[in-house]
Amino acid sequence: MPMWAPGNRSRRCPQAAPGGFTLLELLLVVALIAVASAGVAFSLRESGEQLLEREALRLVARLDAARAQSRASGNAIVWRPDGDGYVFIGSAGSPEAPIPWLEPGTRVRDDKRLVLGPEPIIGAQTIELVLGDRSLRVATDGLRPFAVVPEGDRAIADGSQP
Repeated sequence: MPMWAPGNRSRRCPQAAPGGFTLLELLLVVALIAVASAGVAFSLRESGEQLLEREALRLVARLDAARAQSRASGNAIVWRPDGDGYVFIGSAGSPEAPIPWLEPGTRVRDDKRLVLGPEPIIGAQTIELVLGDRSLRVATDGLRPFAVVPEGDRAIADGSQP
């Protein structure tokens, strides 16, 4: 009767060692774990462009919030860069605590002030953020909210309609 016939039990050689992993199987598992962890490490690392975009989006949110606060209170709020961050100055002229940049080394190309209200329509305003060799513009045409302007798009910054 053949060994593979139904009803036959496998017979082990009594001298065989108990089951385990071979060296080749262990090396294969270690190699797969190394490749997977390298992939995760590269996908989680942020580039300078991502860091600058995150900084710009944070600034957009703060500028729009200050603009809304200015319109609601009827008092002008002024934004200006301040060393390693920026500050909002209320109508009384007393600056709030400086807000630091999230990423050290971030700076504003032109040291200018923005007046954020209280009128519903303000003039077209642009801020250029720089981090290393990268730059991004945050702008408004005065009517729309602030936004991160893609490179080459001047419609928001100069007030013209797309």
